[in-house]
Amino acid sequence: MKIKNFLAVIIIALSLHVNASAHEKVFVVERESSSVAVIEDGLPRNHMEHMHNMNHGVMKFYGKDGYLISRDGYIMRFNPVTEKKIAEYKTSKSAIGFVINKNYVAVANYDDKSVDILSRNLKPIEKLKTGSRNVGIKIYKNYLVFSEMDNDTIAVYKNVNVNKEKPHFILYKEFKNVGIMPFDALIDGNKYINGFFKSPWLGEVNLDTMKFKKIPLKLGEREPVLKVPHFGFWSVSHSKVFIPAVGDNKVFVFTPKFKFIKSIKTEGMPVFTALSPDKKYLAVTFSGKKFPVIQIIDTKTLKIIKRFQFNGKVLHVRWSNIRPELFVSVNDANKVVVINTKGWWIKREIFTIKKPSGIFLYEDKK
Repeated sequence: MKIKNFLAVIIIALSLHVNASAHEKVFVVERESSSVAVIEDGLPRNHMEHMHNMNHGVMKFYGKDGYLISRDGYIMRFNPVTEKKIAEYKTSKSAIGFVINKNYVAVANYDDKSVDILSRNLKPIEKLKTGSRNVGIKIYKNYLVFSEMDNDTIAVYKNVNVNKEKPHFILYKEFKNVGIMPFDALIDGNKYINGFFKSPWLGEVNLDTMKFKKIPLKLGEREPVLKVPHFGFWSVSHSKVFIPAVGDNKVFVFTPKFKFIKSIKTEGMPVFTALSPDKKYLAVTFSGKKFPVIQIIDTKTLKIIKRFQFNGKVLHVRWSNIRPELFVSVNDANKVVVINTKGWWIKREIFTIKKPSGIFLYEDKK
């Protein structure tokens, strides 16, 4: 018994050491001031300035590199430790999404209807002209997959220089007339899944067999969409897939093979369905009159267990990977709210954040 107790103490001590050594830095897009706020240890510590139009700023990390795209078509590489910009390149007048691979970055453009392939240091390699605004860009093996919003098409490009330093992409497969106005996508294993503005189904491409199928959605009477719902890896757990309805007050729940489980009635039209790291909870944000509200869903019971309302529009949420915390950007109030996710209470309000929107986490492993 004494040995067991001793081992338990050692395990707890090791666990605490691991948590203490993991360091999480919070980057918050400041939507209207061409800047990104940096929050560290619960306090605003810096502002990365001159980051171009941050109206739809999106940030991703790959190893020790940070990348950020601006609404006016710039992609920037920066050091997330020093918070200094390293390089930038303007792909178009309007960029909407991007992906990173070991030896390239691919940027999906709205404005000039193309996808840019760049080196990791943002030197241009090639431009794929599509004749459409491009969304939902993803990587699978040596494929680059994205949706062409104006062409109602899912395009698959293949890197034929997979073992060379510079990639070269050729059109491999097109799925046409998949649905009206695809707007975003997620990738789960070998499945590319996208949603549509004006079609009552999801599209699914099996990227191993290159087969497409429609997944019907049980939509009620649809309302005008004020803010586009976003998909993402955070909506997929081991046993369930959560999809925000377009124009309806519902979150759809499917099995990983997209057998319908149920629709959860929500307070408003959902925009983000953000899954907690332990897959136990789903945070849902809304548009329209319910912009200031978030609801928390228990993913086991599929019941709404908690509701928060703030004094301004909620534009984004992000779960911490190392602490029981949920970060909420309250745009109108110029603050980020931190919710304790063990007791579901507001732990902290961080001010001096200018018109916050997207929240992105960089984990610096010591």
